[in-house]
Amino acid sequence: MARNRRLILSSPSEVWSLLSDGHRYSEWVTGNQQVLAADPHWPDVGAHLQLRVGVGPLALEDTCVVRVSVPEQRLELEAKAGPFGAARIAMNLIPWGENTLLILDWHPLRGPGTRMHGVPVDYIMAIRNGMMLTKLARIAVREHGKRDSGTPVKL
Repeated sequence: MARNRRLILSSPSEVWSLLSDGHRYSEWVTGNQQVLAADPHWPDVGAHLQLRVGVGPLALEDTCVVRVSVPEQRLELEAKAGPFGAARIAMNLIPWGENTLLILDWHPLRGPGTRMHGVPVDYIMAIRNGMMLTKLARIAVREHGKRDSGTPVKL
């Protein structure tokens, strides 16, 4: 399992508003090229996103399904990537003063990732997920700055 933590200088409700907008996932999810379709009930349990993931011309369609949803606290997703199997992504939002400590856990469920699971794969996923949380944090801070002062926060 790969685990990442990130302090986001925005409230849990502000971070949740980003997580609960399925159309915005391609803005912050590393490797996501495009959101093809977002269930209007996202992020309710059972709701799904259709995504195009990959690098450059090497892309495939992916489905991401909500397995657990506790508004402003917890979101667990199952990402299915065709022949590459599926993984569980759990995001916990913990209030930290006026900010949010976001803890992300990634764990393979099915497919080749389960056989290759271990330190090398977890390390690569920790790097990817760290990049992802950095993007999410920058968006949240930028949007928080716009709401508070009317001008964007430069990062």
